[in-house]
Amino acid sequence: MQLGDIAQIKTGLVLSRKKAEMDFDARATYKLLSVKNINEDGMFINETFDEFISNEILEGHYFTEEGDVVIRLSQPYTAIYIDKDHAGLLIPSYFAIIKVEEPQAVPQYVAWYLNTLNVKKELERGQAGSRIPSTNQQTLKNVSIMLPSISKQRRLIELYQLHQREKQLCRKLIEEKEMYFQGIIQRILGGKEND
Repeated sequence: MQLGDIAQIKTGLVLSRKKAEMDFDARATYKLLSVKNINEDGMFINETFDEFISNEILEGHYFTEEGDVVIRLSQPYTAIYIDKDHAGLLIPSYFAIIKVEEPQAVPQYVAWYLNTLNVKKELERGQAGSRIPSTNQQTLKNVSIMLPSISKQRRLIELYQLHQREKQLCRKLIEEKEMYFQGIIQRILGGKEND
């Protein structure tokens, strides 16, 4: 089965076509999804979204909706599941919007699957462009996807979320240990000679 068999895939908005050049051209301001908001694991990392000032009111299909999967069209081809907290973000043309239409496919599973090493290698083989390797809608449609039962998909997602939480906790522990270490160093360097 291919991704195009289970989902509708479209690219985001070419921003330069709708950008307000002057203040009097401005019709609307939108929060913009960008690559700095997503880490390589497919998780939101930066909740500060850039703003895009448009010269017209934009159509709804350019914005994230709960249940969408958005994938970066350039390396590292990161996919992210859009939950209710991240709905309503403007999607630029360097992302593709994947709307899963197959009832036997869980969108979170599709996002996870697109982030697997095998899929990333498949996208690299189909890349276009010489300076900045990128993929396109047609290549995405042709990505092979395995669809186990819905219960297995959900178990995989639970395991993946647990794994991501563990990674976050490890990163936080490293940061706290670094601060602790720096504090000890400062105490030693700033402390008494006979300590």
